[in-house]
Amino acid sequence: MRLIVTRPVEQAEPLASRLRDLGHDVVVCPLIRVEPLADGPVDAAGYDWLIVTSANGAHELARRGGALPSRVAAVGPGTAAALRSHGIDPELVPSVSSQEGLLAELPRPAGRVLVAAAEDARQLLVDELDADFLPLYRTVLLRPERVPDGDAAVLASASAARAFAALGSDVPVVSIGPQTTEVALALGLRVLAEARTHDLDGLVSAVAELGRAG
Repeated sequence: MRLIVTRPVEQAEPLASRLRDLGHDVVVCPLIRVEPLADGPVDAAGYDWLIVTSANGAHELARRGGALPSRVAAVGPGTAAALRSHGIDPELVPSVSSQEGLLAELPRPAGRVLVAAAEDARQLLVDELDADFLPLYRTVLLRPERVPDGDAAVLASASAARAFAALGSDVPVVSIGPQTTEVALALGLRVLAEARTHDLDGLVSAVAELGRAG
């Protein structure tokens, strides 16, 4: 299969390389760019919980440094892996990788909570936990001069789904998880498969299973 990898340019190669190892033809077409919102250290030491909702958020926290609480929650395995790569071991990674899943498994009373996420992230956790919100970055949607041909596009975020839908392509997609799938379907994209685990391993496995089925 010819696969379109839509991750930011600095994050695309690990996924692209693994898909090539499966024997696929891969074209990298970045559709989003991550822009940090600040550079100063993060002071979260006074919180009972820090909730991180994306791998980009984990990398931004590590880049900025600062004091973190002892209890950290990650919304899914990809975010957890990103935190661990910076020496932060999350206490909670919910079995269902979504804000709803994390909300269901977070011990109560949660105490004082800080949610660190993208500027335009869903506010479910903030609203339900009466949490403070720390926007770490913004996601900018990109439009390439030419839409590449492919058998499927691989989407690792809801933002990538929005950017791909804006291209008007009829190429179907493989989604990293339920939120990305929900956005993709709402925008009229055809979802061929959804990763069982919502990380790069899950995406690669979903593509592999799709290839065997085809």
